[in-house]
Amino acid sequence: MSHAASPSEYLQDGRHNGPRIAHANHHNIIECFACGFRHALPLPDAAALEREYRENYYAEEKPSFIAHAGEDQPWFELAQNDRLDSFEKLLGASASSSEAVGHPKIRRRILDIGCGPGFFLKTAIARGWEGHGVEPSRQAAAHARGLGAAVTEGFFNAALAPSLISSGGRFDAVNLTNVLEHVPDPTAILTAAIALLTPGGVLCVGVPNDFSPLQIAARGAAQTGDWWVAPPHHLNYFDFDSLAALIEGLGLTVKDRTTSFPMEAFLMMGDNYTTDPALGRVCHNKRKRFDFALEAAGMKETRRDFYRALAKLGIGREAVVIAVKP
Repeated sequence: MSHAASPSEYLQDGRHNGPRIAHANHHNIIECFACGFRHALPLPDAAALEREYRENYYAEEKPSFIAHAGEDQPWFELAQNDRLDSFEKLLGASASSSEAVGHPKIRRRILDIGCGPGFFLKTAIARGWEGHGVEPSRQAAAHARGLGAAVTEGFFNAALAPSLISSGGRFDAVNLTNVLEHVPDPTAILTAAIALLTPGGVLCVGVPNDFSPLQIAARGAAQTGDWWVAPPHHLNYFDFDSLAALIEGLGLTVKDRTTSFPMEAFLMMGDNYTTDPALGRVCHNKRKRFDFALEAAGMKETRRDFYRALAKLGIGREAVVIAVKP
């Protein structure tokens, strides 16, 4: 966490305490000593946050997200299949705990928490996985169901979790992509998610990689300020190390780290997309072409190794950590 801006003051709210490293939209961001990761202070009321995501998030904050997600799905499938390949390798063909002893089968039961419009589940189902999703947004949940996924509409938490295993048993893999940055208590969410895993099951968590080296460099080059700091929708700000530490602190073993193309590189090359959504889309399409070029050349493993190498340096737009439950 050495790339944070110089603290202006020390803040405390209950157990949360640490230096203020950023301020935006009337919210302070602290490097919290209690949590081990950066987050907003004070944190919002969970019930009010749930109402916001159920009713307004996709309609007001991200009105074009579902349309763009559909357009981008051929590119998203590259990373989706990367993750599913990793899950399948780690799980092997051992017996699922939901199967009777003596009748082993390939372990392919997955839960996608915060499944959004359901495209990852669609990819998993096409590979033979039994896919389930949880999603608070009415619009996104409806879209996911339209793709053939079974979706529980609601905000994932410890109270909801038992209902997800009441019929089919626990899950062999649990995925959370772009979830932990939005919730008031990431530790509680992860604890509830891990409880849904079979022994030896796989947890995959993907979050924005924030306060990264390239963000700090781009901020200086383009004089953007901390454009990635976006409360109240982004409450928590992880990097690879803080995310891995949180997961390992809950008893899992990290097996892999990966990322995606660092969008911040475009800022460093003179394309300031932070105030220009159209330019941001142009830059996004360039990173898609980068990945497609490697894929077309038969360099799938080169692409995968490239992003693993960036992750080791703490570089890349997202921090993805894959871990195994004992």
